[in-house]
Amino acid sequence: MASAAKRACDACHRRKVRCTGQQPCANCSQAGLACTYDAIPQKKGPKGSRAKVISELRLKEHQKKADHRRQDSTYNYGSPASSPSSRTSPGSLTPELIDGCTDFYFAQLYPTMPIMQNEQLWALVAEMDTSVEASCLLCSFCAFMLIQPGMDTKIGQSVEPLVGPCSRTSLGRRLLDEALRNRKRCDYIENPSMNTIITSFFLFGCFSAQDKHNTAWFHLREATTLAQIIGMQEEKTYTTGPYLAMMSMRRLFWLLFVTERAYALQKHRPLTLHVTINLPSAAEDPSKSIAGFIHLVNLYRPFDDTFVGLWNKSRTDCSTLWLAHLQTELSQALPAVLDGTETQAADLRTSQHWLRTIVWQLSITNNFLSSTSSDSSMTFGYPIEIAKDLVAVTSQLSRQSMEVHGAGLIEKIFDVACTLIDVMSCVPIDSQNFSVGPQDYLNHLVHLISTLQGGRSRYLPLLITKISDTLPPHMATSIIQPMVPIKVEQSPEIPFLQHPDSSETHSSNTSSPYSTPPFLHFYPPP
Repeated sequence: MASAAKRACDACHRRKVRCTGQQPCANCSQAGLACTYDAIPQKKGPKGSRAKVISELRLKEHQKKADHRRQDSTYNYGSPASSPSSRTSPGSLTPELIDGCTDFYFAQLYPTMPIMQNEQLWALVAEMDTSVEASCLLCSFCAFMLIQPGMDTKIGQSVEPLVGPCSRTSLGRRLLDEALRNRKRCDYIENPSMNTIITSFFLFGCFSAQDKHNTAWFHLREATTLAQIIGMQEEKTYTTGPYLAMMSMRRLFWLLFVTERAYALQKHRPLTLHVTINLPSAAEDPSKSIAGFIHLVNLYRPFDDTFVGLWNKSRTDCSTLWLAHLQTELSQALPAVLDGTETQAADLRTSQHWLRTIVWQLSITNNFLSSTSSDSSMTFGYPIEIAKDLVAVTSQLSRQSMEVHGAGLIEKIFDVACTLIDVMSCVPIDSQNFSVGPQDYLNHLVHLISTLQGGRSRYLPLLITKISDTLPPHMATSIIQPMVPIKVEQSPEIPFLQHPDSSETHSSNTSSPYSTPPFLHFYPPP
């Protein structure tokens, strides 16, 4: 047996593997790494993932090569060498940046979009020097994480030394531009793959977060079209190929399914994806996050071409019984207790009450509501009940768990609040029947929007204007001035993931319109 070298090369020392002492050593030759002995020996540090370390080493070599190429005037990315926009930004994709974005994704976003695996990400890092597809996906992935308003600030601080005066969101936009520029170098439309579809999805997320909704819709439709080209809508596609790849592909299809339906309701768009394949298996992931993802899918399954057609006013075959049944179906879509993270619960529960509001809006648009109906979901005052449930949920959630979902979650809260304002202005309310009433719920929702990152600047002015224009002056003033959250009575044995009234839980999911339709003429006079 060969004896161990007296001193390991730099790469073997970093990877914590046995070095042969040659130059290049056997390990570096096999891994395709530069074999050097330049580092000064230091004390051993904590153990880490060898796969991740080797990817970091390859990335550092990639950056060194890129620095050398940038010094060569003939080096370019498919555009004139004299153009600054044709060159990779120095230090744009560093191990620290990818590490921080990866940590944020798995800690906060993976439960709601479980389409990337850690090994997959670092395999892309190893390929980014030779694969335009890998480079585009990594750029769009990191751009999406950096542009998210709820991203952990410590990650933003960790990249500040790398980008100088550039802010976290500015770096995200730079990476977004780099992904779009580099993508022109490959024929991803004629030769699509899972990576190109995921890239389109992250591009959608980046533009949506920047309120560029036409461009966002283009990239979302691009992702769904590419998915159909490779047959993701057919169950037979998942019978061949590696298990992990097929598992991720199935999750990607359902993520696109949910996202398209949410955006279709929000922006009045048509659908392209339908229920044509099996759901993911909850047994795939011991962390139970897939079970929550399946709940998310089930929330959106009823919102098919029929509902979207009615919502977009392209069809009129609607009935009171059908909408009442849909409200009941929503009420049973989520269990009383959710096994998952607080972040996942924030998305599911808030979305739940937003969809209840959407169905109620369609009911009143079709003149199906009655003040004497025995079904509360078919009455004019139902949004008060929805607001009460939403306040009970958000009172138990941390601010971080809501902010991580960005503007989409704030839009849902905003829409519920706007609908509540319309009801308060037109429906007679006996204050003696409420120890805590509609005005208190609205006060809480206004305060919540004002404290969430992005809510105060974008949504609060719109909400304040609506309150001032719609409610009586004395009521508007009492809500706008204090903006203090209310205390919600709850049994201490009920966990925050459980709805405060499990017998009357209602369900829903994803983003909402910026404003509510004009309902005033539908209400009977007080």
